[in-house]
Amino acid sequence: MSVETTQETTYLELSEEGGGAHKFYEVTVDGATMTIRYGRIVGDAGQRKTTTFPDGAKARAMAAKKIGEKVRKGYAPAVRGARKKRGVSRRQVMSAHAGGAPAPAVRAATRRAPVLWRYASGSAAFGIFIDDRLCMVGNEAGEITSLTHDAQVVQQVRLPDGVKCIVADDAWLYAGCDDGNVYDLSGKVPRLAYRISPDIDIYWLDIHDGILGVSDAGGAVVAIDHEDEFLWRRQGRGTAGWMVRCDPAAVHHGHSGGVTSYDWRTGKELWHQSTGPVLFGWQERSTVYAGTSTRTVVRLRKDGGRERAYDCDAPVFSCATAEDGRYVFAGDNQSSIYCFDESGTRLWKLATGCGAAYSMQYHDQRLYIVTTDGSLACVDASEEAIRAAERGSVPDVVDVKAPAAVETVTPSATVDVVSDSGGGIVVECFEEQGRLRVRVVSPGFDQGWRVQFPKEIRERGARYVVSEVRESGRGGFYRVYGDIHRLV
Repeated sequence: MSVETTQETTYLELSEEGGGAHKFYEVTVDGATMTIRYGRIVGDAGQRKTTTFPDGAKARAMAAKKIGEKVRKGYAPAVRGARKKRGVSRRQVMSAHAGGAPAPAVRAATRRAPVLWRYASGSAAFGIFIDDRLCMVGNEAGEITSLTHDAQVVQQVRLPDGVKCIVADDAWLYAGCDDGNVYDLSGKVPRLAYRISPDIDIYWLDIHDGILGVSDAGGAVVAIDHEDEFLWRRQGRGTAGWMVRCDPAAVHHGHSGGVTSYDWRTGKELWHQSTGPVLFGWQERSTVYAGTSTRTVVRLRKDGGRERAYDCDAPVFSCATAEDGRYVFAGDNQSSIYCFDESGTRLWKLATGCGAAYSMQYHDQRLYIVTTDGSLACVDASEEAIRAAERGSVPDVVDVKAPAAVETVTPSATVDVVSDSGGGIVVECFEEQGRLRVRVVSPGFDQGWRVQFPKEIRERGARYVVSEVRESGRGGFYRVYGDIHRLV
């Protein structure tokens, strides 16, 4: 005799206007099995947990309890799939590769840059990060590859959506993705650090002392704190905000109307400069640099004063500087890269040989670029190498291939369980005004401060052991650094 079971599914959504939560929660009971699926309303699968009970009655009772908890928090029945996935905008590119036909009235570089090595990531790449130890590229496929400076692939991280950018904030490293998630890359596995409201069509983002600045397609800019809550949101003086740079005092926003600076606490406009449409931005301690579609990189003081312009031959897709602006680099949409001295004198212009540079970074006499064809290329920017390149003598490019055994890491919503803190710092998860927060319970920390903690592993009443907790530079909250374990 067979027993027929009826599958029951309840689907709820919480969608707050003005930059709040946009989440779904689905409970399915099939016989004695209950499956909970939850996540952001972006058209993705989300996380899934399945529990088996002694019988169907107990499964249905637990499902009713879970649904009731969510309804009391503001969730409501909804039609799955009715809310569209967030929009993703890409820079439209007409890139002339070395040897290709340049745009009318634009003369592309004919001499090739001294590229030492290049790594083909597989799709167009915006994300780049370089430090003393590693070179990283993040592409539209969501893959981040880390290489040593001598071009050895050491790790690959696969994120759920395309990588917009990779940014450092003190000891922390973050990757912003097209799906609105910002992942902390500082531990062994990526952890979800920020969720950006789905109504923001992200163009760029930056982080300073835990405060996230985001610019969007419509020219708005928003500052978001460590708990995903808006500090402020402002409509800028233009559209298409490809530049946002954060520092201790301000958020600098570049858009179609130029560069506007806002107080990071209040969003009050501090100054505005009409530079021409901005396609990329860079900053040093006292200056910001705006790469524009009007073929210049404009240098501005952080009090809004305009200092000088660095003239290129085509729209500027990216720019970077050596320390304190000693050299200024630019990449145009014709696959050329430039170098200027601080005064504005052009020192050289050479072809990349691998597409237009979407992003770039200078480090220790080398210029690293990520390009429209997905390459991470290392250019020898020493004077000797550049002079030789201008004479037509360049080294043979080493094309780097990822070894078959390279470690691939994906974001995780689980943690290992330990029975003892082992000398680590203990934090606990608690509910406050309908939101799950985290605080430090180990002695020696301010109990009133909250902890920036991965979203997907929070569970009310749970305690966790972390390797290290550091005070944010702005004060008022802590950030976790290193490994995380759940304490039982």
